[in-house]
Amino acid sequence: MNTFFGMIPSILMIVSPILITAVGGMICEKSGVVNIALEGLMGVGACAAAAAHVLMEAAGVGLPSIWISLAIGALIGVAFSVIHAFASISLNANQTISGTGINLLADGATIFAAQILFSADRTREFRMGMQTDSLGIYPTAYIALVVVVLAWFMLYKLPFGMHLRACGEHPHAADSVGINVKRIRYIAVLISGLLAGLAGGCIVLTQTIQYTSNTINGRGFIALAAVSFGRWRPVGVTFAAFLFGTAQAFAIIANNFPALKALPTEVFNILPYIITLIALVGFSGRNYAPQANGKVYVKGAS
Repeated sequence: MNTFFGMIPSILMIVSPILITAVGGMICEKSGVVNIALEGLMGVGACAAAAAHVLMEAAGVGLPSIWISLAIGALIGVAFSVIHAFASISLNANQTISGTGINLLADGATIFAAQILFSADRTREFRMGMQTDSLGIYPTAYIALVVVVLAWFMLYKLPFGMHLRACGEHPHAADSVGINVKRIRYIAVLISGLLAGLAGGCIVLTQTIQYTSNTINGRGFIALAAVSFGRWRPVGVTFAAFLFGTAQAFAIIANNFPALKALPTEVFNILPYIITLIALVGFSGRNYAPQANGKVYVKGAS
């Protein structure tokens, strides 16, 4: 039991970025736009946050550089999400292809940026990352909690949230009562980019000491799966993120259990993805997705 409670800070550290990204993906899909680019958006956010922190640390900025770096990562996520928003909303491009393109672009852009800034395929290591509180919990856990609460409040307590959900369910009906469907969808995509970029920064400033091409390692796709498994609702998405994040945390800390040391490490490395697939297959059935999710909206079309 003590071993389990000792794992909680590590679990929260790993769950938090997945949950933050999943909430952004949920908001995006609630508006009717699928954002497969979450993986790439996390990557550019992580790279930007790590690079900014290294440079500010070298300049002697100190502790504020961590929070400034998080903000920079979030803003870079927004900047890259504009590409997806423009392609899928303004140009009516296929949303899956657009998101896949951003994922590929992110891989190249982050390596190129690292080469320009640090003459390597990764950022330089930084000395000090984010610090835990007296309970050993990183601030990213509290950030994730705030993100979930704010998302719930926005979606179900504010007129904007009602408009956003209407755009994802019946965009033509929403348009008929004066709601600007494209503007709402743009905002939703940018929010998802902001949260994915923020989550990428959370990863690099708590779990690693530099950004590499393997830093994100599928977390964006796991977050995307959490949106579906959580049935596009904040509580469900939170539960799904905890399930998948705990599986990923267990893969890292399995060596703490003597009975499991005999198993190959590869077993634990693939565990999060196996659990994700089993959960999606086992609980599939009724489609809870917004009715217009992934569908191009053309004003005036029937």
